[in-house]
Amino acid sequence: MHQLHLSVSVMAQLYATLLTFCLLLSTGVQSQSKSKDKCMYQGDEDTLSFYQKGDVVLGGLFPLHFSPVSSSDLLFRTKPMPTEYKFFTPRALRWMQTMIFAVKEINQRQDLLPNVSLGYHIRDSCDDIPVSVKRSLLLVNGQPEKGSRQSCEDTEKQPSPVIVGDAASGISMAVLRTLGSFKIPLVSYFASCSCLSNKREFPTFMRTMPSDVFQIKALVKLFHYFQWTWVGVIGVNNDYARFAVQLFLKESERFNICPAYVHFYPVAPIKDAVEELVNILKASSATVILNFSVESDLHSILTECRRQNVTHLQWIASEAWATSQALWDSFGDLLKGTLGFAIRRAEIPHLGSYLRTVSVSVAQTSHFLSELWEETFHCHLNGSLNTHVHGEGAQNWPPCNGSESLDDVYTLYLDVSQLRVSYNVYKAVYLIAHALHDMNTCLPGKGPFQNGTCGSLYPILSWQLLHYMKQTNFTILGEEVRFDDNGDPIASYDLINWQRAPDGSLQLVRVGFYDASLDEDKDLVIDEPIIMWHRGEKAPESLCSKSCLPGFRKARQKGKPLCCFDCIPCAEGEISNQTDSIKCLICSKETWPNQAQDHCIPKTLEFLSFLEPLGMVLWVVSVFGACATLAVLGVFIMYRKTPVIRGNNMELSFLLLLFLCACFLISLTFIGKPTDWLCRIRYPAFGISFALCISCILAKTVVVLMAFRATLPGSNVMKWFGPAKQRSSVILCTFVQALICIIWLTTKPPFASLNTKFMSATLIVECAVGSEFGFWCVLGYIGVLACLCFLMAFLARKLPDNFNEAKFITFSMFIFFAVWITFIPVYVSTRGKYMVAVHVFAILASAFALLLCIFAPKCYIVLLQPEKNDKKKMMK
Repeated sequence: MHQLHLSVSVMAQLYATLLTFCLLLSTGVQSQSKSKDKCMYQGDEDTLSFYQKGDVVLGGLFPLHFSPVSSSDLLFRTKPMPTEYKFFTPRALRWMQTMIFAVKEINQRQDLLPNVSLGYHIRDSCDDIPVSVKRSLLLVNGQPEKGSRQSCEDTEKQPSPVIVGDAASGISMAVLRTLGSFKIPLVSYFASCSCLSNKREFPTFMRTMPSDVFQIKALVKLFHYFQWTWVGVIGVNNDYARFAVQLFLKESERFNICPAYVHFYPVAPIKDAVEELVNILKASSATVILNFSVESDLHSILTECRRQNVTHLQWIASEAWATSQALWDSFGDLLKGTLGFAIRRAEIPHLGSYLRTVSVSVAQTSHFLSELWEETFHCHLNGSLNTHVHGEGAQNWPPCNGSESLDDVYTLYLDVSQLRVSYNVYKAVYLIAHALHDMNTCLPGKGPFQNGTCGSLYPILSWQLLHYMKQTNFTILGEEVRFDDNGDPIASYDLINWQRAPDGSLQLVRVGFYDASLDEDKDLVIDEPIIMWHRGEKAPESLCSKSCLPGFRKARQKGKPLCCFDCIPCAEGEISNQTDSIKCLICSKETWPNQAQDHCIPKTLEFLSFLEPLGMVLWVVSVFGACATLAVLGVFIMYRKTPVIRGNNMELSFLLLLFLCACFLISLTFIGKPTDWLCRIRYPAFGISFALCISCILAKTVVVLMAFRATLPGSNVMKWFGPAKQRSSVILCTFVQALICIIWLTTKPPFASLNTKFMSATLIVECAVGSEFGFWCVLGYIGVLACLCFLMAFLARKLPDNFNEAKFITFSMFIFFAVWITFIPVYVSTRGKYMVAVHVFAILASAFALLLCIFAPKCYIVLLQPEKNDKKKMMK
């Protein structure tokens, strides 16, 4: 359809160029021919116009008819008949009458063009490119119209140096491509296509209608305001709709608005094209539809929507039909709640009274007025100049009786409640009048042209008038009218809502506005409570995917537009605190997501506390172990003179019990909130206390083994293992562990830290060992001492002496190894307070193993079997 439209435009341009050439050639022949034959006008006989003489005659083009009746191919065997059109629009007649009213009003003013009279020459463009181009040429050439064979010298109508028109962007483009070569300005009152702002292609174009660039910005912000991100976009296949849709798609990307579909339908929609379009509307999940067209293009579409029961759509109107009331009577149920931006409305004083001056006698003087009268009252006017075909049933209309009055009926012609396009026509006439006034009052020597010359009114040159028009600023009805470098006015729109009045008629209610002169965040204002929606009391939803709530992120669906996505929960440790978040945010090391994952909260501190059950159990067991050790020590002190106590190296036993008590108490340093000083105490104290215990056991084992060796004849080995030597060996073995701890504390000591390595809602407060090497050296040295002790005990396990502790020491070392070998993998694999608990358990288990295995048998004999605590029985 795009190629078809271009071909029609090209044909129209060729036609217009040929007609221009013929017209100019006829004029040239007239001036140059020396023959007796006069130049004859070859155009069609066309008397359908409004004309009034004046010093300057303004041209006008208005689409009074539209929708041409298709005809058979022209073979040019007979003279082609004029094209007939289906519809007549009283609204466009009001625009035409507004131009006439403005010209008459200016002629009556003494402050504007006091010595210059304005005239007008207005024709019907029929909303058709060939007709518009042809009649625009008639306006600028001033050709005769009384007969097709009239002489070119008998020109009755004065040429127009400027044209007010046309309504459609595509028609304006076609006219401009023809008249632009002659620098004749065109001032449009309704053409909004942004393409017309291109001054390289259309240098002579101006308009009182805002460019579509501003309308598109307003529409996109409207969609963004109501969060419509999934919308259907349709439009008639012409320049206006294509440029508007292109702008909309580009601007909507800024606000993440996606088109569910983009569809163009023919200018004169055929049945198949309409059915295809409605099927698209019906199949799509988009409930908001933006349509770029004029009212005449919507009749067949809305009819098909009703036939297929597509009645759920919320229509968004472009300014071309946002205030069109002709659709309401037939499709009010489908269009109720329609929203659209309309150009600024104004009250033109006395225009309503002027429009009502049309009577039976006045209507008989004009083809257009006759047609208005007959179609309004459905009667035939006696002496009517109307030649338009009214359609079925028109031949049965009765004659008009002369008592009809426009005051008794409603017609769009007299409706001055929504003067928007009419106001643009009014401004266009005043624009030209102010430019002519500036030209007329110019002082020689101070003009804008070469050598300070002024523009000429007699004769008037169109290019000079165009310069003055571009520089003109004026105020009309309280509005300041000014234009930018592209000849576009400052944009201002009313947001219109189609509402049903109590009597069923259409009410165009202003529910907001858009003003491009305001800041970007304040240019759109909407009074939402007064909006009447198509269905329900709230704005409809039009989404491909529902918004992702906080705590989720959007994941785009493969192969679909940006607005179609899935909502995925944020990963562990991440949040999203906004609706429709693209990505989740990672919480800081000290914070963690709440349950909804929409904001970060401080982590709870985790450590082995005295108040929690696990901590309470461990410290109770630790205190019990210390108390049990002290109890055993008390028993040993009380029965220190008995053979069992005296025969087992009493001094080392007392030291071992004291050191075991210290081991039980040191386990308490692992419970509670860690601090730097507590961390620096617990590990060295643990290492030294166990080194003392194992050193004592090692000394006891070596003494037992050497005592057996000393019974051999000639052996004097026991002199090296006396009490002083035993104490020295314990101190020496412990000194090595103390030296390791000192080096550890001075190089890289343990410290309290917050463990943030794990993705958890808790923040682990723990003692970092500082130097891993130092920590494992402490454990390793304890293991070396334990291995030596186990080896010595194993060697002495079968010595035949009741005083021999080797069996018990071997068993205690076996348990000691089992505990600490198991401790290493469990310690490495756990974290937080459970790691500390494992460490405390290992300390307590190994301490209890030493206490029970070494001292329980002695306590059993001393306390429960005292008869065995005898030297003779011990010697057996």
